[in-house]
Formats: sequence, structure tokens, C-alpha cells
Amino acid sequence: MERGNISVSTENIFPIIKKSLYSDQEIFLRELVSNAVDATQKLNVLATRGDFTGELGDLTIRVSIDKEKGTLTVSDSGLGMTDEEVKKYLNVLAFSGAEEFLKKYQDAQGADIIGKFGLGFYSAFMVAHEVEVVTRSWQEGAQAVRWTCDGTTSYTLEPAEREHRGTDVILHVSPDEVEYLEAARIRHILERYCRFLPVEISFEDEVINNPHPIWKKAPTELEDKDYLDLFHELYPADEDPLFWIHLNVDFPFNLTGILFFPKIRQDIDPRRNTIQLYSRQVFITDEVSQVVPDYLMLLKGVIDSPDIPLNVSRSYLQGDANVKKISGYITRKVADRLHEIFKEDRARFEEKWRDISVFVKYGMLADEKFAEKAEKFCLVEDIATRFYTLEEYRDKIKSTQTDKTDNLVHLYTSDRDAQDVFIRAAQSKGYDVLLMNGVLDSHWIGQVERKATQTRWVRVDADTPDKLIPKDEPEDTGLILTEEQETRIKELFRKVVTDQNLTIQTARLGAEQLPVTLTRPEFMRRMRDMSATGGYGLDSIPDMINVVVNTRHPLVQRMAEGDQHEDTARQLVDLALLAQQMLTGKALTEFIHRSVSMIGEN
Repeated sequence: MERGNISVSTENIFPIIKKSLYSDQEIFLRELVSNAVDATQKLNVLATRGDFTGELGDLTIRVSIDKEKGTLTVSDSGLGMTDEEVKKYLNVLAFSGAEEFLKKYQDAQGADIIGKFGLGFYSAFMVAHEVEVVTRSWQEGAQAVRWTCDGTTSYTLEPAEREHRGTDVILHVSPDEVEYLEAARIRHILERYCRFLPVEISFEDEVINNPHPIWKKAPTELEDKDYLDLFHELYPADEDPLFWIHLNVDFPFNLTGILFFPKIRQDIDPRRNTIQLYSRQVFITDEVSQVVPDYLMLLKGVIDSPDIPLNVSRSYLQGDANVKKISGYITRKVADRLHEIFKEDRARFEEKWRDISVFVKYGMLADEKFAEKAEKFCLVEDIATRFYTLEEYRDKIKSTQTDKTDNLVHLYTSDRDAQDVFIRAAQSKGYDVLLMNGVLDSHWIGQVERKATQTRWVRVDADTPDKLIPKDEPEDTGLILTEEQETRIKELFRKVVTDQNLTIQTARLGAEQLPVTLTRPEFMRRMRDMSATGGYGLDSIPDMINVVVNTRHPLVQRMAEGDQHEDTARQLVDLALLAQQMLTGKALTEFIHRSVSMIGEN
């Protein structure tokens, strides 16, 4: 038996590894199984090259628990090690000091750092008070050896018995870490970190992983069912996705993966951490904000790249030029795929538009390059449920909705029921109205206006129909009140309107229009809308509402000619408030009683 000390200048590096290097204790099992996978794949490489000519046999990696002995074991039939290799790989932590090592390598970039100095193996001491390694090399005539260490710098190395090549890593689990002797706990860790490792992993006589995930295959080999099966394997409680994108690039970096477009609620409350990052099929993290732009976090799926730089423990992403390139590639691929779907099957795209519009508009607001591409497939919908690209819609309305200063005016409603009276008024003048009721629409409209020249977007309740799109048209002089009559009407309505947020205006609308309507100035109303979804701090600013009295309505004409009609004026204002769902409480009760009295008088 050989006894010795692990070559490290500090007395004990293991507490430092345990406290500083790994962000999550359960990662130890990922590291041990990954090492077993590496040993197995290296044997496959030797066999492919002809260096190993024996039988490969069953290469399944087996994870097992022995509660009585208090052990957790990871066994492989891979490369194995000779006693000299054990000394080289397990006994030499040749640092000038543990603190210096952490400073030097904690933020190191490059996949070749991973596994350097056998650090993945030493994560076992986070949960074990003693670790045994029984290993036998693939080389002919090799003697099996047993290496044992109790978590200090001391170890023993002695001959052992192992019938076949490979390695058993046996963890004697610490008394305060007995959760890792529970089958459910181990299964959870294996399913989280090892679900797609490229070698079969067996636990409790069941293979728990899929060694050949579809993102490693060519899209031509796959059918829709393959993608749906993967989606439901990853997200078993979710509905079918709307679309998916298969990522596959080998220059200037390697990356594969599949991104799914899930159904997104209009209140844009996405569940974060739903894209999983892998490196060579080893699960790394679902915190992918450095690799995936924020607006793409609405997607779900898998990204697998050996070129994403990780720190030495594989626990954190490191920012560098590659990360930016990968992020840019994913953005372009998503935009290009959406454009392809739009061109290939527009009817299908329109059918899904309400589900993906939040995502597309979020992307356009967040990323200028995405916005440029998205203009080709971003749709607007009118109240007749017809869909147009922005360019198509401009062509549709330019002959009827260009104002006297050559601005193209897009009329829209944010609530077709509450604003129905205004929609009808706009339609009566031959105007088209868009439906813009999404949570991001106020912000998106602002962006579109800034980028387009001579373009305005106006909500249908922003003004009276004749002023929504000002035209150079001769004024109809019929039924015009005298200046004295108009003054009398304004004074009458000021008496009954006590709310300081309501401003009295008169307008010469058509006799078929309502006698009183409420309008909200577009600018302030839009600012309040945007404040509600992203904060301009305008919540304390009172709403600005105009009470517009139609001086051409027969009822108002009669009021202008005779005695004061305060009850009638109050009733007309309350009806306008009621139409906007603004009449509540005591005012609503008084309105009801007044209505009953007026009916009784008639």
C-alpha cells in the first residue's frame, strides 16, 4: 500500500472548493457522471482509431445507492486508469496556492479549463467524508488499483480487484448529507443534469437519459412529432407550441438547439428560466440571459454549445465576444424563421398572430436589428379581423385617411366595446379602425411613429370624427348656433359638470351624431397608457377629458333656443359618462332616479 500527500501548498483545498467553487452542492453528481461519460467517449475514440481492439461491450454508466453502507457509487466501463494515471490525475493539484488558483481560474474562459486538475472529481467531497476510486485501465495486463482519501491532503493507493476495465467512484456520504442516499433525490439530480448525456445512464435498473436528443440530428431527419415529443418531455404540463426553430451552426462557433414559441398570455407574464443551456449535452443552467436576449426569454427550448465560455466549475457563464455572436445569431435565426413561416403559409401565420404578437412587438421594441427584419412580417389587425403588414395597411388607407397636412392617420381602438360609439362615428366617415388592445401596443405605436415620416396614430376617442383626420373641406353652414346661443350652451353645461378634469367644448357635428361625447387628448392619454406598463411616473396626473357638446344635434338646438334645461344637460353628460364606464357610486344612483322621474313626466 502506498501512502502519500496530494501535491498542494495549502493544507487543505477541499473546504475552499466546497465553499467557493461550486454554486450548488448537487452539482457533484453531474461532475462525477460527466467524468464517467468522458472516460467512455475516450474509449470509443481509441476504438475508432484502432488503438483499442477489444470488445466495447455494455458502456452504460450505472449510479447506485447502498443505504446500509451509506454509499453512493458511479460506475463506468470506460478508459479506466493505471496507478500512474491515478497519481497524475487525482493526486496532483499543483497550485502555488488555493487562493491564487481561484483568482486565476474562477473566471477563466474556454472549455479546455473544465475538468483541469480533476476539480470535477473533487466536488465529491462536498457530500462525502471519504471517497474511494477503484479503477482498471483498458491497457492489456493492467492491474486494478484502489485510491482512498478522507478529504484531507492524505491518500492511500493499493492494488484492488476489478474484473473489467473502467472506474467505480464510491462516495461514503457524510452523516449530515444523507439526503443523497434517497432514491428520489438522486433521480431528480440525474434527470435535471444528465437527461441528455450522450452515454446511457442507469439508475435503479432504469435508463434515465436520452443519449440522442433531436437537436443533435439534422432537421431533414425529423418530423413534427419528434419536436412535439421533445417539447412535452421538457415541459409536460404545457400546451403544444405554436412554432419551433432548429438551430444548427458550425462557424464561427458551434451551436445546436431547438427553440419553441409557446402560447403567450397577453398580460406578458412569462415564466422565466425556460430555456436550458447545455455544453456537450451536459446541463449547465437555465439562467441564459447573457446568451439569449431578454425578449427571447419568452421562448422555451434548448441551446447546446461547447463554445459558450464557462467558469472552472461550469456554474456560470463568462461574458466574451463569443457570447455576443451567439446572441446575435439566435436573434437573426428567430427573425428569419418567422419571416419564412409568414411567406410559406400566411393563413397559418395570421391564425397564430394573436399568440405571437406580444413576442414580436417586444422584440421590435428591444432590438433594432430584430425590428428591421420584423417589419416584413409584423401584422396589424382591423376590427373586421383582417390582417395587414404595415406597408399593406398604409397602401389601404392612404386615399381616405391622409389629412390636410399629408399625414397618414392610423385610427385605432384599444377597447372595441367601450369605444364602440367612436368606432361607428369613424366608420360613418369611411375610415378604417385597427384593434390595438395588447399590453405593449402603446409603446409599439410610439416606436412606429418615430420611425415613419408623416404618420400619426390616433385613438378613435381622441377627438370628434371631423377632427380625427382634419381635411380641407368646405364647412356645412346649416344648423349653426349664433354666438350668443353657443355661449348659453357652454354656460349651461358648465353648471352641471363639477368634475375639474372635464373640459366643456362645443363642436358642429352631424345631426346623426350623439348630443354629448367624451374625448381624451391623444398625447396625454397615450402617456398614461404607457405609464401603466412601464413607467413614466404619471399615475398622479389627473385624466384629461373633453365634454364635447354637438351643437347640431336637434336636442341641443332646442336647448339653445329656450329656457334653461339643467336636468337635460346633466342627463346628457351622465349618459356620455355611462358610455365610458365612468359613472359610478352616488352619481350613478342619482342618474337612475333622475331617469325614472323624466320617464314618469313623459
